[in-house]
Amino acid sequence: MTHIFAVNGSPNMDAGHTGRLLSAVLAGAQEAGATSEIVYPDKMDLQPCTGEMHCWFRQPGSCYIADDMQALYPRLRAADILLLAAPVYAPLPGRMQDLLNRLVPLLTPQLAWRSGRTRARFRDGVAISRIALVATGGWWEVENLDVVLHIAEEMAANASVPFAGAVLRPHAMAMLDATRQQTTPAGQKVLAAAQQAGRELVELGEMQAETLAAVSAPLVSEPELRRWYTVTAQRLERRG
Repeated sequence: MTHIFAVNGSPNMDAGHTGRLLSAVLAGAQEAGATSEIVYPDKMDLQPCTGEMHCWFRQPGSCYIADDMQALYPRLRAADILLLAAPVYAPLPGRMQDLLNRLVPLLTPQLAWRSGRTRARFRDGVAISRIALVATGGWWEVENLDVVLHIAEEMAANASVPFAGAVLRPHAMAMLDATRQQTTPAGQKVLAAAQQAGRELVELGEMQAETLAAVSAPLVSEPELRRWYTVTAQRLERRG
């Protein structure tokens, strides 16, 4: 049975746009027979990596920092899919970046040269065979999520496993109505497409381009969203 280890890096956790989209993906994966778990970096005692590469050259595969990551390493090694989820925070929320940096002990410095790049691989005993991404942003264009997408793709390449696709939702706030409490019909279609992507991740090993395009489809026009930001900023400035 496929097991998904999901990391929700949003400070809003399940209550945020990222959490809603991630929940839909995992619901689809579970429909396809997978099990899953979610961890939240913002709930963890999580120290930053010190960059000493102790886990490569002094005690291979082991991080010497005594914090909550130590309990995660065995669960990460046993997972089949690593699913990263985060909002775009220029580029990532701080705790999420700390967790990603602390994944280095899972890699071995047995390097290969592929397509003009140096690559490592997961250590023996790490079952992760694919990495995928869920990401949300506030700006109109999906390209605003490119930096986070690049990070996830590079992680997969550096671990020498396939990147299984990215569920990307720009202007995620447009999934909700004016009260910011209810999901609009268009937002429901986005969540349904995300759920389908989760099924594909398990059943096909990767999420299909058509499904991912449905997740990212524009919900408002760019001028409309830009006006909303401008009006909101002016209102806040007057209030301040």
